[in-house]
Amino acid sequence: MSRILRLATSVLRSQVPSISHTQIRDLSLFGFALAIGLLAALGAVAFRFLIELFQYLFWTSGDSFLDQVLAAPWWMTLGLPTAGGLITGPIIHHLAPEAKGPGIPAVILSVSAHQSTIRHRVTFLKGLVSSLLLGTGASVGREGPVVQIGASVGSSLAQLFRLRPDLRRVCLACGAAAGIAATFNAPIAGTLFALEVILMNLEVGYISHIVIAAIVGSVLSRAFWGEFPAFEAIPFELVSYFELAGYLLLGIAAGIVSIFFVRLTFGLESLFARLPLPGWIKPALGGLGLGVLALALPQVLGVGYGTVNAALNNSLLWNTALILLGAKLLATSLCIGSGMSGGILAPSLYLGATLGTAMGILSTQLGFAQSLHPAFFALAGMGAVVSGTTLAPITAIMTIFELTLQYQIILPLMLACISSTLVVRLLFGYSAYEVKLARSGVNIVRGHDVGILRNLHVREFMHRDYAWMHEDSSLRTLYQRLMESPYPHFVVLDANKELAGVVSLRDLRPVLDRFEELADSLAVRDVMTLNPVTLAERETMERAMHVFEQHQFSFVPVLEDSESKRVSGILSKDALLTAYDQRVLKDRVLSSHLTGK
Repeated sequence: MSRILRLATSVLRSQVPSISHTQIRDLSLFGFALAIGLLAALGAVAFRFLIELFQYLFWTSGDSFLDQVLAAPWWMTLGLPTAGGLITGPIIHHLAPEAKGPGIPAVILSVSAHQSTIRHRVTFLKGLVSSLLLGTGASVGREGPVVQIGASVGSSLAQLFRLRPDLRRVCLACGAAAGIAATFNAPIAGTLFALEVILMNLEVGYISHIVIAAIVGSVLSRAFWGEFPAFEAIPFELVSYFELAGYLLLGIAAGIVSIFFVRLTFGLESLFARLPLPGWIKPALGGLGLGVLALALPQVLGVGYGTVNAALNNSLLWNTALILLGAKLLATSLCIGSGMSGGILAPSLYLGATLGTAMGILSTQLGFAQSLHPAFFALAGMGAVVSGTTLAPITAIMTIFELTLQYQIILPLMLACISSTLVVRLLFGYSAYEVKLARSGVNIVRGHDVGILRNLHVREFMHRDYAWMHEDSSLRTLYQRLMESPYPHFVVLDANKELAGVVSLRDLRPVLDRFEELADSLAVRDVMTLNPVTLAERETMERAMHVFEQHQFSFVPVLEDSESKRVSGILSKDALLTAYDQRVLKDRVLSSHLTGK
């Protein structure tokens, strides 16, 4: 616990003797959440101001960014994205490699493997390079940099006051939530994004702190930009439930587009990586390719909210929507793949709006919709592609709801988002963020970098003293052992002392109504789970992490080797998580010692 929290504890206890240590800690953390929300929101405001400043300085005048691009001469359209990449490339390559790409994978990695620590310089450099790139027309989003800026603020504040790793994790999530909330004026979406994408699980004990930070971020954004939805769409209406079939098709198509988007982005990243050129010059090549594309289709430059609003107001034709869909796919993939800094959420909204427009018109022609409202499908398509690229359907649903303030869209939106997520899960298996981490050699499972467990083995952490029963024992004996034993489960052995199965109280439930009748006539073998999942002593803890995540067991029997049925012990999920935490702590301490931090 930090000195500040200890001081707060002594002061509060002197004034209110009955207050508990936990209550003091929670009150102190609420103060941190408020401060982080305020600072992260100010960072988001400053970031957006820099983008508008650079757009004003570099482009000609106009009511919107698209108007500025359309009024610019051809050499400016071609040269500015190239210049943006040329200026920011050396900064990213030499000073802050974390600023490369979407930014969110770096935040996830910080939570899972670096005890929620982010270098202080990231806050400034990420904002600078991303705003410069967006100001010169890069086809990326604002939300990735804002999340990294907010998370960096939270992490830096936690490091400054020397908070424990678990509290640093909360502070980092608070900053990320406040950044999203400030960017989109969407506190619920910000909260869910922090929980579903950054933490990858529900932090029930600290969810109120994350909510507070998101509320502060949203309030501050409204003070600067007003209280209005980020997008303006025509009022949604579901004429017939038969139209849901069209939204189901939209979700399937969105999942396919999401997979293609992720594959294209990282395929181009591999292509740029193989080029025999210095890494700092590659963003300029991506900018040059973007400029060439923008000569024909200037709508691909920037975040593209003008095109999104056009789709939400039925202003896009079917063929125009398809052309812009393909062009934006290529434009964003060029930018991210070449090493520029920026997010993928805004491009996903763009892709979803154009895909939805095309699918809306198609659904009407096929009879799934009774009237021509492609804007409705554009709205659902935005959420569906976001859901497919991030594999965070709850966040996607609430984001679209808060961005438009239209509750009637919820049912079609849920169908489209869930179906898109299922398509990506079944056909591809990873979000864009997980792919980015995997390409860096980091394998994330439920918020844990399981790669650090690769050199640890099951035999080092298993329990050799375990509870077991013979398969011939009666149900009455099993019941008595379960009531007396501190263990909720038993390994079942056969006459040769080899594994026959596992049994727990859950296996007894089907016969409890007739227990007295069957207690002496049935044996353990009659109710036990046959062919249980096992691990071998020599297998790695990384493999064990995947097993526990896939099957949701509390323990797994450990065999002498993969060919044997002889049980050496059991590995519990608690032991696995303890091993992970100890390894993370060890790596962190050694790193701090070697770097002198």
